[in-house]
Amino acid sequence: MKNSLNKEQIKSDNLTERLIEAIVSGEYPPGSKISEPELAKLFNVSRGPLREAMMRVESLNLVERIPHVGARVINLSLEKLTEIYAVREALEGMAANLACKHITDDELETIEALLVHHQTHIEQVEGASYFYQEGDFDFHYLIIKASKNEPLIALLCGQLYHLVRMYRSQSPQENARPEKALYEHLAILNAIKARDPELAEMLMRRHIKNSRLLIENELLEE
Repeated sequence: MKNSLNKEQIKSDNLTERLIEAIVSGEYPPGSKISEPELAKLFNVSRGPLREAMMRVESLNLVERIPHVGARVINLSLEKLTEIYAVREALEGMAANLACKHITDDELETIEALLVHHQTHIEQVEGASYFYQEGDFDFHYLIIKASKNEPLIALLCGQLYHLVRMYRSQSPQENARPEKALYEHLAILNAIKARDPELAEMLMRRHIKNSRLLIENELLEE
């Protein structure tokens, strides 16, 4: 019985990850209906793991249930973007502040190596946008983790993280600013290395604001 439950849990976990990536990448476009019977058939899972996976995706606000319609991928809007980024600006500023006090030397080295990798990518790939990766490869994710504040980490790396990824990955890239974004990341890292919490928080808040304005302009031009 225990092995059976473990298998069901693994199926649910895997399906959750696959659904998140499909929505974030645009494989399931904003506003598109999600048919649970079709998903069950596609992924060869029973209703139990599928129901649990759908509940998790809904809890991340990537999917909404509409009466008499069913489950749909959320629509991207300027209003939602503004709300999300207002919260993100405040909380990530706090995370940068706290990281100055709690970050380890190993964490600093990891972030520095990540930015060197990003700089090499931008220099070698003509017209490259500043790519955003998930988890430990994401600059913001690493700074948030370095804050060592569990409620803050839960909000930014859980509830808001994939929504932010969705906006970033699906917004147009014509006006991408890879060099400027990298420069801002380096400035934030230097402030954290100098253990200057006020400066780190100010630079992070300004960086998030710049990102929001860029995506807003891109959505308005569509």
